[in-house]
Amino acid sequence: MVRFEEESLTPASPTAQYLNSTALNVCVIAVLESQIPIDDSRAVPLLRTLFLPLNPRFSSIMIEDNRGNKQWKQVEVDIKEHIIVPTFPSDMSLESYDQYVEDYVSRIAGEHLPQNRPLWDLHIIKYPTTNSAGTFVFKLHHSLGDGYSLMGALLSCAQRVDDPSLPLTFPSSKKALKKDSIFRRFSQIVSPIFKSVPDFGWSVLKSTMMKDDETPIRSGDEQLKFRPRTISNVSFSVSTIKQVQQKLGHGVSVNDVLVGLIFLGIRLYMKEMESESSSKAESTALVLLNTRNVRAYKSVNEMVDTKGKTPWGNRFAFLHIPIPKLSDDDRKVISEPLEFVWEAKKMIERTRYSLAVPLTGMLLDVVNKLRGAEVAARYVHDTVKNSSASISNVVGPIEQVSVGNHPLKGLYFLHVGFPESLTITIMSYIENIRVAFGVESGFIDVHKFKSCIQKSLQIILKAASD
Repeated sequence: MVRFEEESLTPASPTAQYLNSTALNVCVIAVLESQIPIDDSRAVPLLRTLFLPLNPRFSSIMIEDNRGNKQWKQVEVDIKEHIIVPTFPSDMSLESYDQYVEDYVSRIAGEHLPQNRPLWDLHIIKYPTTNSAGTFVFKLHHSLGDGYSLMGALLSCAQRVDDPSLPLTFPSSKKALKKDSIFRRFSQIVSPIFKSVPDFGWSVLKSTMMKDDETPIRSGDEQLKFRPRTISNVSFSVSTIKQVQQKLGHGVSVNDVLVGLIFLGIRLYMKEMESESSSKAESTALVLLNTRNVRAYKSVNEMVDTKGKTPWGNRFAFLHIPIPKLSDDDRKVISEPLEFVWEAKKMIERTRYSLAVPLTGMLLDVVNKLRGAEVAARYVHDTVKNSSASISNVVGPIEQVSVGNHPLKGLYFLHVGFPESLTITIMSYIENIRVAFGVESGFIDVHKFKSCIQKSLQIILKAASD
């Protein structure tokens, strides 16, 4: 039951309104794999004492005023309404429960959160799988915050298993500093300015008129956001990815290797599922970048300050990255797969520092002010719909953490609700990297796609070793 409290309304940010509109209804699903059997009797007090106090949005609903502006309204929360404990058949094999969990997560991915209560749910799956003794599945509306905000909230509830008194640590993103000449520094400043105009123009065209080709990873279905999704994931060793990174050198990052192997895996899948022309199709990926000027997570208290400079919320940008094409020579698919990594590195570096990112943000602000949030949301909708895939990355802690005295063995997340056939997310945790993907059910063969992603790493690793 929801009861309004006598408190002032808080305006919802433009991005929060875009992500919760008639055009878009996007959620984040976070999967936490417990190392021990789950005691669900502790869920209510833990949510009440740890989760809800983190941010007023977790106890708020989004309402619309007479002028069509959306605002957050705090309400009293009945936590039991937000907890779901599913029942599966008993005494099954771990592999069978693997499939039940995947099917269950796929089903809830397609369900909308009720708008008459706070926009989150917790699903507690008490059945063991090959990866865990039980599974927590948080479903949170994307209007509450992006991956950085929601991960920061989650980690505010977590403690290190080895020593709860110590802070969590994360992989370093710092690069070695180089002494550049004055001409090189001048070039780094001027070059993005000249590249930004065509980049911005291409971005606008991709959001309005230019659609990717229809391929085995893009159906082009106009009603795609209503189609069911199949959720799956694959795990890679951090040491294996770093092995490729170190062999390539030249400033290649772990993220470059991951995006490169995903691009190669996509093209391998397209080639397996269709004729040669499919591997030559024009396909782009939307890479989601955190636009905050921060290098590490902050506590929720630091994120929710009172100076208007809080990094909490939705602060990300879409970058259009062309997916490299396979070579005409089949032999080069094996001998030159590293081109996918080099191309990923080159395109990410080009677009990351392009002024097209802030220019696109300014364009959305203008559309929002002149035409309203719904029209701006439609622009974002078309930006996603016209591309072939989206890729986002969140960095997790290096040490094992526990939530509510449940040590977590695995951790991954996924965006659901975007109007595209393929959504990919990357998350590191301890010594593993989980690549999760949501695919259009009945259109993309999730098992074959997973196999192609795994195969691409082996091809790239072999090429880097040789």
